[in-house]
Parts: sequence; structure tokens; C-alpha cells
Amino acid sequence: MARIFITGSSDGLGLLSAKALIENGHQVVLHARNKERKSEALKKVPDAESILTGDLSDIEETKRLAHEVNELGMFDAVIHNAGVYNVSSKQIFHINILAPYILTCLIQKPKRLIYLSSGMHFQGTANPDLFKSDINRITYSDSKLLLLMLSIAVSRKWTDVYSNAVDPGWVPTKMGGRGAPDSLQKGYETQVWLAVSNDDKAKVSGRYFFHQMEKSYKPEANNIILQERFLDACREATGISFPD
Repeated sequence: MARIFITGSSDGLGLLSAKALIENGHQVVLHARNKERKSEALKKVPDAESILTGDLSDIEETKRLAHEVNELGMFDAVIHNAGVYNVSSKQIFHINILAPYILTCLIQKPKRLIYLSSGMHFQGTANPDLFKSDINRITYSDSKLLLLMLSIAVSRKWTDVYSNAVDPGWVPTKMGGRGAPDSLQKGYETQVWLAVSNDDKAKVSGRYFFHQMEKSYKPEANNIILQERFLDACREATGISFPD
């Protein structure tokens, strides 16, 4: 039995991942943005070990969330599922980029880390200089490329952790819309598999998956100099250094 923490798990793919893991006998701690969403999640997943709250658009709340996760003890896996799409660039910057960085740095190191990227990362540009000059130019695609870059940087620095990124596809959630063409089930199965499977194909690091298959990704994400510039920019924005 594994113990997993999932961000953004009061609905959508995060909630479905939690349900699937619990059904298979694992312990899951959920995360909701506020008390109202926590109450809704508790009704949907009454067997969750716990539900923590924290607004990931707020740096201090995100730090507090990491502290509360650590108070619950060690986790075998953390799934960085939370993300926003049709919102302001500032929210995209804080929720899609800074929050997973903060939580990665501050939560006690698990055995496995899974980051939800997107096929839209191919249209993104990795420009950490925007963190200082103009965050209003940061797009959703940029954020998903940078999140993929974070996953690869983690795999390089923490060789004792399996760190991977997932493209869940364009699925019919609130974010994806009802008309999204991809399978909802396949949209959450890969992160569940990466979190707990003993399959050798899941026990890898620095990879990018789509429907349990390794896929190629934008080569820019492998640029170590760019990765370090990104980590430095996150440190300056949050006041938190990456723990090498």
C-alpha cells in the first residue's frame, strides 16, 4: 500500500486519480482550494485519509500547505495535478509554475513525483526572464513547458526519486470542456500507474508519458543551462532555494 498526496484533487482528473488509488487500497490525501471545495470533495471521496486546503495562487498559502503535508508524515508519491487554463497570466504563473516548484522544494522528498504537463507545451517558450520583467506574457503553453522542465531538472538532481511528466490528453473535464475528444479514463490512469506501479516501465525518471507510453517532448526542456535559470528565477520569485 502506498501513500499519495494529490494537488487539485477536489474535482477533475485529480479527483478521479484519488478515487482509483483508494479503490486499489492506497491511502490518499486530497487538496482543495478552500473549505467549500474541501466539503464537496469529502462527499465525493469519503474514504480519503485527509483533505488539506490551500490557495495555490498565494505563495504564503502554498508554503503553509507544504508544512501541513509534512505534518502528516512521509508520502510515497506526490502528484502535481493542480493547474489552470482560461485565467489570467498571473494565476497561470503562480498555480502552474510557482506552486509545484514550492511544493517540490518544501515537501519531504517522496519516492515518486508526477507532474501534469500538456501536449500544448510544444507551443510554449521557456523564458524565465519573464518572471521579473513581464509575467503577463506567460501563457498556459509556457507554463506546461516549464513544468516539464522542472520534472526533468528534479530527475537530474534527485537521482533517488522517480520524477516524470504526464500529458493527460484533452479530456472532458471542467478545464477541457464537454467536447474534449480524449478518454477521461486514460486521462488519469497514467499518473496513477506512475505513482504506485512496480512495472519497470513506470520505475523510470525524467520521462514524458501519454497514456502509459513514453513520448518525445520539446528538446528545449533538456537544456541544463535553461533549467538552472528557471530554478534561479523560481528561487528569486519565492524566496525558496531548490534543495540539491
